[in-house]
This record gives sequence, structure tokens and C-alpha cells, in this order.
Amino acid sequence: MKSKRAPKFIEVGILIAYLNFFLLSFNYSRRGLSFSSFTNKRAFTLKDKHFLSAGFIYNFLFSKKKVRIKRNQEGGYSLIVKGKPFFIQGIIYNPTPIGEGYDYDLSLDKTNPWLYDGKLMKEMGINCVRIYTVGVNLKATKRFIRDLYENFGIYTIVGDWLGLWERSGSNYADKEFRRKIKERMLKIVKELKDEEGILMWVLGNENNYTFSGKISFWTTDKIEKLPTPYDKIKKRARIYYSFVDEVAREIKKIDRNHPVALGNGELTNLDIAKQVCKNIDILAIISYRGKTFGNLFENIRYIFDKPVLISEYGCDSYDAERNKEAQDIQAEYLISQWKEILGNSPYGGNKKGNCLGGTIFEWSDEWWKHNEGYTPDWSKHNTEAGWSNGSYYFDIRAKDNLNMNEEWFGIVSLSKEKIKGINRRIPKKAFYALKKLFTSN
Repeated sequence: MKSKRAPKFIEVGILIAYLNFFLLSFNYSRRGLSFSSFTNKRAFTLKDKHFLSAGFIYNFLFSKKKVRIKRNQEGGYSLIVKGKPFFIQGIIYNPTPIGEGYDYDLSLDKTNPWLYDGKLMKEMGINCVRIYTVGVNLKATKRFIRDLYENFGIYTIVGDWLGLWERSGSNYADKEFRRKIKERMLKIVKELKDEEGILMWVLGNENNYTFSGKISFWTTDKIEKLPTPYDKIKKRARIYYSFVDEVAREIKKIDRNHPVALGNGELTNLDIAKQVCKNIDILAIISYRGKTFGNLFENIRYIFDKPVLISEYGCDSYDAERNKEAQDIQAEYLISQWKEILGNSPYGGNKKGNCLGGTIFEWSDEWWKHNEGYTPDWSKHNTEAGWSNGSYYFDIRAKDNLNMNEEWFGIVSLSKEKIKGINRRIPKKAFYALKKLFTSN
């Protein structure tokens, strides 16, 4: 399917035609610009011929920026897409089929599940999906982005792990590792930047958790010589965030049409990010605080003061204490979370709001997550919880306080029954509850 975007030479031709029009108009009237000779209507005269022509040229050259951030007089932030306010009613999209696992690659999926899911998403009022990575087939990813946008009006937030889950490890102090990751990200941007369906780029996800060794720990001999664990963490943070800023700066050299976001797990180490991330436009933050985000938005305003995308939030639909499905509770939590997201934005009436919207975790259940390395389990929907979070208090009394069921976060369930090779989707109660909210905005 070909892009509907006009070729560059056509845009340049239009600009030249308009310039000729203004020059010709000026020749008709030495006192100002008159359009009466061309329209046979009342003349529109402008004393200063430079004002209109300069204004037109400025708008032509600079209003072409498709996606931008606008800050109002009260300090609130809004996302502007093609000249209009745009509030992100998004979902994380990684439609892993039953029986597949961590190595599932959307770009290699020949069933094109997004054409099935896109219809449901549009019905629900979703206007954006977020993908963690593009996969190995960039051409197929481009088709996915184009299909969602042209068929359903759904934009795509394109992310990259920045090497977080590399099998060889992720060491952001290693020059060769940094070079490889930056090169890959810039290749992605060059390939996809002209797609109409691109909304923004997100660099990383929860990479800041590597600083303390919570996940994918990395270090250097120089870091290990620092006197305290605190000093070591802050040094890793400075190294990593400086790298993110370097990548963002290079992205902006080749794409000025889309903002660049920093992916971060909660607020950890944002004080360092503020010092070094001068080329970051948006904070894309993961937050699992239960029904409410508490003081999250206010704290971000003081610590980082960038517009906020809640890039991961949600609730699982399984009660680990009572050992039964809990769709009502999932819907209840998601409604509460969404109302706070909307209420912390100018779009929702809060002129000082700094939130651009959110992307729910996630579209469909993923059956592989409990036993990631045991492939026979990927065809079983496990009910064992994997971690604990007291903010989701409805089942915190589960054994060992393990109450978070990673396989049950989707707002649609999967059936083993297949339609054209795709597991049938069964919308949960949260789907319908959010549909009411999304379609009423």
C-alpha cells in the first residue's frame, strides 16, 4: 500500500507557486497587496508587503512539524498533532499468540493480527498503540504502522529497548555497545520517520533499574572504585542518561517532526536525567501504584518538568488470593487510573496539567510470562503470581504476598479457537468500561 504523502518536489513546487503569486500581486499595487484582481471581491490591502509573504513562508516551512508539544500560560502541556490537540488513549501492543513466547516478533507474524485487533481498538476508542521494539523486519513494521493508521486512524509510538535485553549484556559504559545501539536506533528512525502513523519515539523502558542491579546489572572497574553504593548508582545513571541524550540529539538531526521520549521506571534517578537529557521532549514513565498515581504528576513537575506519558499502567484480571478471575476489579482499577490521567491534563480541564495521556499494559493476555524459559508452559494460562505489589491490595494476602499475575494484564482474553490463524479475542469487562470513557471524550 503506497503512502498518501505528497512527494517533496510537489511541496516545493507549491511553495514556489505561492511565492510567484505574492510577487505578482505586489506588482499590481505599489501601496500594498491586493487580491481583488484575482478574486473579484473586495480588495484586501496590507501596507507591509513583507508581513503576509513572510508569515506564509514561515507557516509553510515550520507548521509542517506533524507532532509537537505546546505549553500554555499556566504551565500545562498538550500534544498537538497536525495542528489539533491530541490526547493519547493508548494501549501497549505485543499480541503474542498462545504457544509462543519471549521471542515472538510482530514483524514476522504473517497473520497480520493488527488488522483483526485494529477493528476492536477503533470500536473501543483507542487512538494509539505503543510497541516496545520494531522487530527484525523493518519493512513489515512499516506496513503495520501504515495499516493501523490508514485503516483505523490509530497512531504508533515506536520504542526501542536500547539494548536492555541483549544476550551479551547491556553495558552503557562500553563504547562499542553504545555505537551499535545508537546505529540501530537511527536506522529505525530513518526507515520509519516519514510514515503518517508515527506519533513519537521512546528510548528505553525501565533501563534505570539496571543501575542498582534490579535487572540486567552492569558496571566498570572505575565505577566499582567509588566509595558508596549511592555513588555507584549515580555514576551509572549519568553514563546511561548521557547516552540517551546523545541518541535523542542524533534523532533530531534526521527527524524534526516527532518528539523523543525518555522511557523510565517510576521517578528513580530522574534528578540525574534532568541534568543531562537536554534533547528529551517527553517523559514516558512506567507506574504501577494501584488505583491512584498519588503525587506522581506533581513530583514530576518539580523533578523533571517535562510533559508526561504514562507509558505503562494497568491491573491484572486475576485474584491470586481467591484463585479466580477478577475482571470487575481490573475494570475498577483501570477506570480510576484513567480518570487521574485525564484529570492531570489540560485536555481534561486542568490547565496546569502535565500529562499527555497513557498507554495501558496491555492489549491481550500473554500466556508465556510465568515460565519464560519453559516452552511447554507457553500453551497454558498460568494462574500463579510472579511478584508482589501492595498497591494492588485486593489480593495482597495471597501466599507469600505474591499477587501480580503477569499473564493476565490484557484487556482482551485469548481463546485457543483460531480465526484465520489468529487466536480469537474475547474482550474483558475493562474493554467495555474503557470504551465508555474513551468514546465519550
